Amino acid sequence: MQTVLRVDLVGHGLTEAVRKARFPVDEALDESGRAAVRACAPLADALVRTGPERRVRETAEELGLAGEQDVRLRDLDAGAWRGSAMGELAQDQLFAWLTDPEFRGHGGESITDLVERVRFWLAEIATSGRNTVAVTHPAVVRAALLVVLDAPAKSFWRMDVPPASITRLHYRGTWTLRLGNG
Repeated sequence: MQTVLRVDLVGHGLTEAVRKARFPVDEALDESGRAAVRACAPLADALVRTGPERRVRETAEELGLAGEQDVRLRDLDAGAWRGSAMGELAQDQLFAWLTDPEFRGHGGESITDLVERVRFWLAEIATSGRNTVAVTHPAVVRAALLVVLDAPAKSFWRMDVPPASITRLHYRGTWTLRLGNG
């Protein structure tokens, strides 16, 4: 019988930037974000990896998890838009970003770039054979779901990944998404 590999993708807790629909810089969790993370199901018996940003590291700390930073788990790079509110952007640019997965007009990363980065990360995790907890960003979780479901990059914005959520993946020769508790 083949062993099932488990990967728990933990979205970071709420921040002021998320609450105000701003592109993040490197901000801390807010108090409600910390409380929501503390309410997450306990995660154990796994290798822990985190994105490098403060909000992600604080989420891991609130969960009592210590692990190595992995730059492949970093947030989608918003380029020149970092710190800007969505309402401040030129509407044609925002529309292009939300509809064209190849868009790089902000000088940052495209959705397809992110999906490929996460695809390679998941392939490495699959070959490691180790259960993993990845504390990361909703964008990275969305990208992982596109890979697992073999969905097109244009579907990226059709998924809502809430702050302080856990998405479980299983690997047994192919990736599957586990819905529900456990």
